[in-house]
Amino acid sequence: MEKCIFCEIANHNLPANIVFEDNDVMAFADINPATKGHTLVIPRKHCLNLFDIEPDLFAKVFQLAKRIAGIMPDALGCSGVNLLHSAGESAWQEVMHFHLHIIPRYNREELQRPFVPHSTDKDELKEIALALNKKIKEDFK
Repeated sequence: MEKCIFCEIANHNLPANIVFEDNDVMAFADINPATKGHTLVIPRKHCLNLFDIEPDLFAKVFQLAKRIAGIMPDALGCSGVNLLHSAGESAWQEVMHFHLHIIPRYNREELQRPFVPHSTDKDELKEIALALNKKIKEDFK
């Protein structure tokens, strides 16, 4: 099996500019940042993506992301923040270890949305919501 670059970073086998770490989670500067201050938050334990991470560990990742995002305006002078997670290759996941991007946003920057919003038929929206509602009710039984 190919070594996981984020596991190597979490185990201090590869260098990283660490923002925070504890026994469960780690945050570090992205080496290919979308904007100044772009930070990644990962679980130290290997999890593939959103579909694989345990709920408690997922919560710890998001709690850390919230803390870091909350200090970014003062620390970096940003005016907003995007959080991004890609689950699966079709969703642009490139590193197969759960990670959450915290992307500081600045006025007048040229970073583009990853998708173009488009309108959907109201009946189709209703069908989608009903299908998801049915599945989630089944899942929580």
